[in-house]
Amino acid sequence: MTMDHSGAETPSTAYKVFTFEDNKKNTQETLTVSIPEVLDPQYGMYVWPCAVVLAQYLWTQRAELRDKTVLELGAGVSLPGVVAARCGANVILSDNDKTPQCLENCRHSCEANGLQDVVVMGLSWGEISPDLVLLPKLDIILGSDVFYEPSDFEDVLVTVAFLLRKNPRAQFWTTCQERSADWSIETLLHRWKLGCVDIQLEEFDANKSELAGSVLPGSHSVQMMIITQKKDDVGL
Repeated sequence: MTMDHSGAETPSTAYKVFTFEDNKKNTQETLTVSIPEVLDPQYGMYVWPCAVVLAQYLWTQRAELRDKTVLELGAGVSLPGVVAARCGANVILSDNDKTPQCLENCRHSCEANGLQDVVVMGLSWGEISPDLVLLPKLDIILGSDVFYEPSDFEDVLVTVAFLLRKNPRAQFWTTCQERSADWSIETLLHRWKLGCVDIQLEEFDANKSELAGSVLPGSHSVQMMIITQKKDDVGL
């Protein structure tokens, strides 16, 4: 811990570096990002395994991301959103509007990677706020480990369902850590008329114990999903 000018303790920050690589082409491509982590358990500002897996997927989809408008929900340290922005997307980072330290950390992550045009805003899951309603047209919504507490599942999907109805061609790209066989969003997806496709980790080289030069995701089991409005409700 360090002291600020008022004498109060402020949590220390360390920078974690991630390097994403593509060795399949003749010309090797790499992307390096630096993410500040707050070294204080009460803040929870760490890079979790789900974030690295989702960021890896974004890296493999970088050609599709260019000039797309992307919103990250529950961004925290914002690794997926930062990777999307570095790949040429127009990114909006959001986190709980009642936790200003989370929003500040989003801004720090942008500063650490030279991103000046990323919008940071407070959005609370389950609330149809004016800021949510006034969001621009979205192409992709991101959520890393947003299905963490079962009590939050429906609030997350209320927000996602609202955004997908407003943007019927958009997709919700999300990763979740498999913590309990009893935790499922299947019933909620049906209730909110959402479809889900599982993306196998080996399809985007994420089936490894180490990713992007880090020891994450380690031994954790992570699931990658793409959630969309069911076709019957898109008006095809």
